[in-house]
Amino acid sequence: MYNVAIIGGGPAGIFTALEITKLKPDWKVLLIEKGPRIENRKCPMREGLKQCVSCKNCGLLCGWGGAGAFSDGKLTLTPDVGGHLVDYMSYSDVEDLIEYCDKLYLEHGATEVVYGTNREEFADIERAATLAELKLVHSPVRHLGTERSLHVLKHMQDYLNEKITIINNQKAESLIVENNLVKGFVTNSGDKILADYIVIAPGREGADWLTHEFAKNKIGMVNNAVDVGVRVELPAAVMEPITSRLYESKLIYHSPTFGDEVRTFCMNPNGEVVNENYNGISTVNGHSYANKKTDNTNFALLVSKKFTEPFKEPIKYGQHIASLANMLGGGILVQRFGDLLDGRRSTAQRIKESIITPTLTCATPGDLSLVLPYRQLLSIIEMLYALDKIAPGVASRYTLLYGVEVKFYSARVLLTNELETQGVKNLFTIGDGAGVTRGLMQASASGVHVARVIASR
Repeated sequence: MYNVAIIGGGPAGIFTALEITKLKPDWKVLLIEKGPRIENRKCPMREGLKQCVSCKNCGLLCGWGGAGAFSDGKLTLTPDVGGHLVDYMSYSDVEDLIEYCDKLYLEHGATEVVYGTNREEFADIERAATLAELKLVHSPVRHLGTERSLHVLKHMQDYLNEKITIINNQKAESLIVENNLVKGFVTNSGDKILADYIVIAPGREGADWLTHEFAKNKIGMVNNAVDVGVRVELPAAVMEPITSRLYESKLIYHSPTFGDEVRTFCMNPNGEVVNENYNGISTVNGHSYANKKTDNTNFALLVSKKFTEPFKEPIKYGQHIASLANMLGGGILVQRFGDLLDGRRSTAQRIKESIITPTLTCATPGDLSLVLPYRQLLSIIEMLYALDKIAPGVASRYTLLYGVEVKFYSARVLLTNELETQGVKNLFTIGDGAGVTRGLMQASASGVHVARVIASR
């Protein structure tokens, strides 16, 4: 029996634990994570294997720190990026939460460097973006780098190890709900965990489980936008005038043909493209490091589309598109932008003749037009031409497009302003897996908010 039980060891779950132990040091708190401790997390591809082997629990996504552990650790210091917390509280309250979480990251070893704080320094970029019909979102970023992210998360893990019960390599199987009151959950090994309060923070990796479990318990959900796109890789010099000042530029565009929102996401200067495995489906992502540099920069272009009734399964939609790429290429597909425009597949020889050396060597040269729906594909092409106006060279025929990149947000859970599920008392749902956030900082902030609500009761 615990006072609080937390499902998921990503930033949302970690920051819930950090704050609840501060406010209620005598309480019994449990955190369960289906992956290993941070020091035991491994990805065969990071250790030299050239092909993803589809581990049962992807080492890049599961374990202490969640999907952010091996990411490049970008902490976006504004409510305008990385989630929907302003739908549940005031803008200034979210700002305060972000500032508080930022200080916690610093206490646990985060770097002092923040990019993009002085708007006057990038006024010319903002003007060029406006002329190209792009919206540049002001988003100061504290960049950790993958190595430093691991150090910070290890420090948090060791700190909490002395204060709470942490269970690794087990997962929550089913919730225990009686008379609209959550009582606990059952693990995959059959153990029954009882608690006064349950906090569900499974991340995007656990979004599918969350959706099915909530449907079973008749907990209300609404459709989230579906984000589908590609990862773009090009010479670092092309984006250097922007990344040297902003590090990560958040640019939003509405495609002229369909009017859909296209946005840049997770920009990695001098980084590398990586392969991730979501329940047996290979998708693409990007990392950058504090001390290891490549000659390339990569970023995602995601097309957001919100569907209406009777559509209810955004995760399955994304999985279906990603599985088409896997079917054609045995994993990730890569195509030169010029080949896409010419209506031909890329070949290994054409990739070799390019001025860009791919950082994801296991990607199969192919044709993304056989995978991505026409609407999303055309929107991406139009966005690349718009970006070329502020960073000449983006729309080069040699620019590499990897597919597909999908963000598996579940349908958004119906929540109160305290992030408690509507209809089931004492059950809180936070982070990316709940469709509430979509980044490290707002996920962390959602954990602090929920911890304070629980402690106040």
